[in-house]
Amino acid sequence: MSGRTVSCGVVMLNQQGEVLLCHATETSHWDVPKGASDPGESPLEAALCELVEETGIVMEADRLKDLGRFVYRRDKDLHLFAVRVGDDEVKVENCVCESYFPRYRDGTMIPEMDDFRWVDPLEVDRFASRSLARLFQTTLSLAELHETL
Repeated sequence: MSGRTVSCGVVMLNQQGEVLLCHATETSHWDVPKGASDPGESPLEAALCELVEETGIVMEADRLKDLGRFVYRRDKDLHLFAVRVGDDEVKVENCVCESYFPRYRDGTMIPEMDDFRWVDPLEVDRFASRSLARLFQTTLSLAELHETL
């Protein structure tokens, strides 16, 4: 066992090539919807579940393109899938996170994600965690994805 965890997620692009980012509650960073798979769950199933839990967006599995597994942090890999959505298909104002966790300070249950926005690939650094920004800068070009999806 290498001890590396795998987080499965969805890189969602709109018609303009902007990526959907979710704001992690009570932190400064934004992220793609992602999370660990449950035992027996495929990476695709996990990614689709996280998408629903963190944004309320339901996607058909056959729409997702498997981008593969990426080194993310020292202890974690990302298995990412990409999907292109139509302008009227996903409205950030309708996104809602159904996944809650206890706030460190007082145990109050708060949503994992509390805001959603479309972000231009050139602006991702301003919002995303360093690990995610680095991934998009080095290994997984959003501009190239925009061309190929």
